[in-house]
Amino acid sequence: MKTELILVGKTTNKHFAAGISDYTERIGHYMPFGIITLPELKNTKSLTQEQQKEREGEQILRLIQPADTVVLLDEHGLEMRSVELASWLQRKQQQARRLVFVIGGAYGFSSAVYARANEKLSLSRLTFSHQMVRLVFVEQLYRACTIIKGEPYHHE
Repeated sequence: MKTELILVGKTTNKHFAAGISDYTERIGHYMPFGIITLPELKNTKSLTQEQQKEREGEQILRLIQPADTVVLLDEHGLEMRSVELASWLQRKQQQARRLVFVIGGAYGFSSAVYARANEKLSLSRLTFSHQMVRLVFVEQLYRACTIIKGEPYHHE
């Protein structure tokens, strides 16, 4: 199973970018994993929040294939403990051909992206910066991989 993470906009914080790169490389030892970064929209001052979500949504949907399992990282999504995420991921690895996680732009997702999604996951009830959530997610994905393999990274 190929796993992808779609992001809207570059990770500008160099510390977060370094951490994301490190965990991306680590995840690659367990499964095929890649990050697709969509360019940020230009001239957004003339756009409403809804228009921005619609345009970003169009970009996201162009990258999604009909057979993909699409999981949005969304504040209203299902919350799990790390061991539950690992079990969930293990099931998805057996069911999905391509698992696509999506972190939207600053204003969230368009209704079309919500309609295409198969599931929504929340990393926490806390609010994280848009840049930080990327690092938290790849760390949790790596943690799930080590839990599946029974490695000592995660402690109960």
